[in-house]
Amino acid sequence: MPRKSLVTTAPWMAAILLATTSPANADLYLAAGATSENTAALKVELDHEFDLDHWHPQLSLRLGTGALLLSSDHDNGNLAWLITPAFRYTFTGESGVFVEAGIGASVFLDTRLESRELSTSFQFEDRLAVGMPFASGELNASITHYSNGGIKQPNDGFEVFALGYRLPM
Repeated sequence: MPRKSLVTTAPWMAAILLATTSPANADLYLAAGATSENTAALKVELDHEFDLDHWHPQLSLRLGTGALLLSSDHDNGNLAWLITPAFRYTFTGESGVFVEAGIGASVFLDTRLESRELSTSFQFEDRLAVGMPFASGELNASITHYSNGGIKQPNDGFEVFALGYRLPM
């Protein structure tokens, strides 16, 4: 299968697999924001939360997969398939405020983003987020750094700053 076909179909296959393995616990996650290059960014994911009570009562793990869509004024933009794990710590009290941190992986359709040369389609995804319950879901603010981790030079990584909403399905 050509790389472009794989990158465009893999997120949907992974999302369907995730949703069908545990539909009662799958969440839809949508986030919108901008990159450090002022490129509009949209993230669409399905994820599942795993309880880690045996380690700590306020700790959980979120595993997600989906797509990152990036627009561009100069070309056709870019698309990435994401695998996003994140440890979550929920603070005690009624507010339900939480922080998330994780290192995931992504495969980009193109190795360029605006003036950035990514060098490789594979990029690590380092993510930090803070959020809280809102309406029937969760609202969060996140910063995500994409970089190939020095696998190949140049390694012009970039950041995505986003506001997201997670809705139980």
